[in-house]
Amino acid sequence: MRYHGVIRDAETLGQMLAQARYTAGMSQREMAAQLGVSQRYIWQMESGVPTMFTTRLFQAMKSCGMTLTAEFGKDDDDAPA
Repeated sequence: MRYHGVIRDAETLGQMLAQARYTAGMSQREMAAQLGVSQRYIWQMESGVPTMFTTRLFQAMKSCGMTLTAEFGKDDDDAPA
């Protein structure tokens, strides 16, 4: 299944990240190890905890009329028959 979503803020970014991680079959601990961060950091990102960076990023995007979207997963056409 292919997922697509508009990311408007830290909360929707976290939701999409969590779904993408789940779809990839990774735990928060595994993702944290790959990124060299703590599992708590991944939890905070997925929970939509705003940071100075995400707040400024989404403010800048909004001021420019920019939209951020995410797509992940496999197309249904890619699934084995």
